[in-house]
Amino acid sequence: MFIQTEATPNPATLKFLPGRTVLEGSTLDMRDRADAAQSPLAEQLFAIPGVSGVFFGSDFITVTKDGGEWQQLKPMILGAIMEHFMSGEPLVAAGGAEPDDDREFFDAVDAETVATIKELIETRVRPAVANDGGDITFRGFKDGVVYLNMKGACSGCPSSTATLRHGIQNLLRHFIPDVTEVRPV
Repeated sequence: MFIQTEATPNPATLKFLPGRTVLEGSTLDMRDRADAAQSPLAEQLFAIPGVSGVFFGSDFITVTKDGGEWQQLKPMILGAIMEHFMSGEPLVAAGGAEPDDDREFFDAVDAETVATIKELIETRVRPAVANDGGDITFRGFKDGVVYLNMKGACSGCPSSTATLRHGIQNLLRHFIPDVTEVRPV
């Protein structure tokens, strides 16, 4: 098994590509050891000193560190990922992977605007964010403000504010004049 690695815009996060499906149909963001209890692989990764976050995408895993150097951490992370996939164990334990609280909020009169926002995020923003090892989801729209949830490498990334303000906000404003601002939740 060959696992590729890629840098992300977040220097504290590295993207691992195992060359196979990781999590089909959704994403899973684990910020601490308690969250990791739902996944045998995440538990192994959090057992590595310095690992502070694990994110599963469709075909990638991002690992965030709060200490240590990638030169020392990377071999241990690669070993844990390889060992997990070779074992045949499920990625998520039975009863695990509670879906994120994806309750959305917006007024019914804004339903058409929200549909356009979601379409733009799904087709233009999420693929680019996934390339950087993260995910972004719509959470709400109120008084011209779009609320988005950033996950994986995007969460805590030094350039995430610029991505929101200059990238996503400008894109949405261009297509939807009702949008005045984009904020993270």
